Amino acid sequence: MSAVDKAFHGLRHMIATGRLGAGQRIPPEADLCEELGVSRGSLREAVRMLAALGVIEPRHGSGTYVSQLRPEDLIGSLSLTLQLLPLPGLLEVYEIRRVLEAHVAAQAAARATPETVDTLFSLIEAMEATEDPAEASDLDHRFHAEIARAAGNPTLASLLAVFRARSRKYQVFTLPEGPELRRKSDADHRVLATAIADRDPGAAAGAAEAHVAQTERWLRALMPPVEEDDTTA
Repeated sequence: MSAVDKAFHGLRHMIATGRLGAGQRIPPEADLCEELGVSRGSLREAVRMLAALGVIEPRHGSGTYVSQLRPEDLIGSLSLTLQLLPLPGLLEVYEIRRVLEAHVAAQAAARATPETVDTLFSLIEAMEATEDPAEASDLDHRFHAEIARAAGNPTLASLLAVFRARSRKYQVFTLPEGPELRRKSDADHRVLATAIADRDPGAAAGAAEAHVAQTERWLRALMPPVEEDDTTA
């Protein structure tokens, strides 16, 4: 184990065991270096690694603190690695996404307010009206994010946002088959939003699962290349 790894795992252990709690300032460098048996350089690199994961927050002029360790924030850091998945790996993730999207849709149907329903249908109308794939992608993301928000679990919402962010790197609506795929996707959105408006958790779950499964089938069949711009829903 390298010195950086030793420092990283040592700090992680202190946080995982509660010795360093959420929002707590970490001990001085000299004390940590002596306890962990590492140099200042190794310790600082470990701190940078933990900061990238949202576990530690350096504050200019104040010191270095453990973050609030909110589940939704820590799960969001998965994007650092999930964004590296090639399409075959992403398609394996879709099995998880089908289950989670169905769950949050059912929860949203049980909890949605009239304002939520109005927002969903407004986003659908905007999706149906635009010819810009990038705008359609953004609206699609907002539509699914609104459903996840209405479900009431920020951690699940964060995890699904990470999954969707990688999916959007793969273009399908800009392919020759794109216009027909868009029409089918828009129709799926209406079915899902209607089930939520009707406060029917079973129908909402089924609609969400079918929608995600359809997107997965398109990706498997068309195998689009990854692109830099997020213009795929």
